[in-house]
Parts: sequence; structure tokens; C-alpha cells
Amino acid sequence: MTDHELHVFFEDFVRTLHSRGVVCAITSGLACVHYGVAETTKDCDLLCHPGSFDTLLNLLGETSISGQLCHYRGHISPPLDARWHRGGWTSHFQWGSMPEVTTLDVFGHALRESSPWQDDVAGLYASENVVAEMKRTDRDKDWPFITSLGVALLQARDPRGWLHLFDADSMSEMLEAYVIPEELLAVRPALRLAARRDPALHHALLAERHFWKELDRLRISICRAALRPFVLAMGRTDSGKPASLPEQHAARLACAETSLEKNPIGRYGVERMIEDARKSTAAFINPELIRWLPDVRPHFSYLTS
Repeated sequence: MTDHELHVFFEDFVRTLHSRGVVCAITSGLACVHYGVAETTKDCDLLCHPGSFDTLLNLLGETSISGQLCHYRGHISPPLDARWHRGGWTSHFQWGSMPEVTTLDVFGHALRESSPWQDDVAGLYASENVVAEMKRTDRDKDWPFITSLGVALLQARDPRGWLHLFDADSMSEMLEAYVIPEELLAVRPALRLAARRDPALHHALLAERHFWKELDRLRISICRAALRPFVLAMGRTDSGKPASLPEQHAARLACAETSLEKNPIGRYGVERMIEDARKSTAAFINPELIRWLPDVRPHFSYLTS
């Protein structure tokens, strides 16, 4: 499937979901292509309201690509079930097999969402703001996309763009045309350095970026450890025979009930995770820069409710 065909396929897929009353939106890489800040992607990430998971699963079971039916990806995917998605889990699907694979990752919550993603959707896609929050990963390749999305938000007169600029030169350029709202200075302290043209801004942004990367690294580590018993349990149920998507789903639910913690980050402790990331960041940067790190607790509040 070409990039264009992938784009069209998933847009049509989401249109069908919308026609069935499903609240959902394309996010991440395919959204970056849509917003013009990336040229290509090989997969799709979908935000879907957990209340619509059954409808989504039914459509996945009905949808084929080049004659290939959809199935869960290996043993690593948690079930598409609200009980686990409330704790930050993601479900993974695919059509076909290597090397011709089309993948879909489904999120009930947007990773690092500062407010409900359902309130911030533009047609078939999550907004630039939601996509930028989800892109704050431990992968270096994602960070230029975040800044580009921030610039796009500001050019659309959305001040939240200031929260997503991680390049000092881009900040200086945007300051020529746009004002930083006072209320955002408290949300993101490093913006105070930008507002007064402080040369420390470059290093403060590097520190903030490192902080976010450590948060994502810890999130992945916590979830990976919690996933191991589930993967082992799934392996024990594998008969080697082909199974339909409903059969795969039932097997995952049964294994998850006994072997997959619903909210591993909540158990570990959001405050503890944030403090661990701050300590790791402090060991890497000039300690004076710690005071410019943002309060990230709102981005993980859905894991504590």
C-alpha cells in the first residue's frame, strides 16, 4: 500500500466509524502528514472513545486489505477494552504480514493529554495540539514535528502553539509576530526566558526536552514490565492455528483478566515517575535549569482519576 493509499484508506475508515456514531480521530504520524509537517508514514494511530470500542472492533473484523483480514499484532497487544485503556494501554492491530504490513494502533486516551482529546478534534484528525502532546516521546525524530506543529498553531492564531516550540530560533522568529499570553508563562516557565530574550533559553529548552524524553522512557519501562506476564500468558494459549479477530479478542480478555495490570503507571505512582524523571534530568543538565522545567502533572491526570 502506497503512502497515498494508506492515507485514503484510513480516512475512509474513520468516515465509516463516524457514520456509526463513533467518536474518533486520526493522530500521530498520519496526522503530521495531513498537517504538512511530515512527508511519509507507514502506520496509523487512532484515538477512539472507549465507549465505542465494540463498534470499532466490529468494523475491524469486517475490513480487509488486499484480501487480508485484520488481526491483533502478535502476543504484545492488550485487548481493546476500556478497563485497560483507562490506565494508558494501547491496542495494536495489523493487516497482512511482513513485508506487506499495514498497522493500526488504537488509543483510548491521548498520551500526555492535558485535556480530553475528544474536545480538540478537527474533522477526521486530532488537532495539532493533541498531536504535538502525543509526539513528546523519547525518539529524537519526533521533536522537529512538535515545533512545526507549534508554529502552525500560532499561525492559526492558537496561542497553545507556544507550548510546543522546542527550538530557540523558532521561538525568536515567532516573537516577531505573536505575543506570549501571560497565563502561559505560568504553564511553561521557559517562556519567560523567551519573552526577555534570555540566552539561557536554548539550554532550558534542551533540559525541558530531556525531561519529556525521560518521562516517556520511564512510561515505556513501567508498561513493558507490566506487560511481560500477559505476553507469557498469551504464549501459553497459542495453538498455532489461525483465529478470527473475535476469537483473538476473547483470548486477550481472558489473559488480561489474570495477567495484565490495568493501570501500571498509577500503581507505580505518577508523582514518583515525575520525580524520577526530574532527578534523571538534573543529573544530565546544569542544576540551575531545573527551575525552568514545566509542571507536567496535568498531562498524566487521567492516570490518577
